[in-house]
Amino acid sequence: MPTRYLPLAILSAGLLFAPGCKQDTPHASITGTIDGLYDPAIFLNIPAGDTYNTEPIPVKDGAFSWSGDIQEVQRLMLRIGDKTIPLYMDNSAVEIHGHIDSLDQLRITGSAPQADFDEYQRSLADIKKEGQALTDQWVKAKDNDSLKELIRTKFDSLDEVKDERTNQFIATHPGSVVSVSLLSDMALVGDPTLLDSLFRKLSPAMVSTTPGKALQERIAVLKKSAVGQTLMDFKQTDVNGDTVRLADLKGKYVLIDFWASWCKPCRAENPNLLKAYNQFKHKNFTVLGVSLDEKKESWQQAIAEDRMPWVQVSDLQGFQGKLAQEYGIKAIPCNFLIDPKGVIVARYLRGEALEEKLMEVLR
Repeated sequence: MPTRYLPLAILSAGLLFAPGCKQDTPHASITGTIDGLYDPAIFLNIPAGDTYNTEPIPVKDGAFSWSGDIQEVQRLMLRIGDKTIPLYMDNSAVEIHGHIDSLDQLRITGSAPQADFDEYQRSLADIKKEGQALTDQWVKAKDNDSLKELIRTKFDSLDEVKDERTNQFIATHPGSVVSVSLLSDMALVGDPTLLDSLFRKLSPAMVSTTPGKALQERIAVLKKSAVGQTLMDFKQTDVNGDTVRLADLKGKYVLIDFWASWCKPCRAENPNLLKAYNQFKHKNFTVLGVSLDEKKESWQQAIAEDRMPWVQVSDLQGFQGKLAQEYGIKAIPCNFLIDPKGVIVARYLRGEALEEKLMEVLR
């Protein structure tokens, strides 16, 4: 929020501190109308540390209004039905208008940061259009594996273009909270070196914000698991209750795989992992599964169902577990490939990328 300067005459007259005088506390407001919205309320999620405070906003005839104090410019989330809309604002008056059938095209005015986000969204419009076309092709492909593989390759190319445009937006908008939010999203599974490089481009004002400080701390944690770092020894309990140490596997290439029984992408990747394990297990390679489950029964059942023969460990503390916290694991599947000396040589290897990397290092 820009600094406001009071006239010198007012300051010298002491009116700012005169009895009975009080500065109004700045407030944020959201008003709007969404045609076709019949829900009794929508919900505003306001950041509060690592979580959100949720405030219901009553709706009548599609109209709604809210007011409150936003301590600093940041990203809020407006939940309308099953749709969540990012809302960037500070103590400003925001207006929202649109139709329930096109919530991705809402007109949101009154917030400069939101205008930045709209600019970013426009830069991705062609990618989203092409992505939807590829999704339609994927559905029609059904059991045509060769066609699906071609479509998957095109998806990967689209992701690369999106990443390039996102990086460019951050570099050219160092003073926007949108850049901080985009970097924070990237920091879930991003490359620490790239994240640090982009973070250094942010303005001092953005670095000093609450999300800016949290992002800086997050990057520092991720650096512990960057390629080239030595993974420190750790110990956890296996399915039989025995203690397993990473040092027990020293001298081998080890893929440390973070997963959980409830994680659908993890379970979908397990056949590829099993294939790689069987292909390279006699070439000084193994896998160490680290489950972020909280229920032992679910963990054991998933191991049996997916026929995973490698060592599995877990402290059954989910994302709050010591190892997940130590290495900043906030999204799964996630993995690190370490060499016989314990040095990380690759991260986030999936599908063909895993096979190609193992062929490279084990040849």
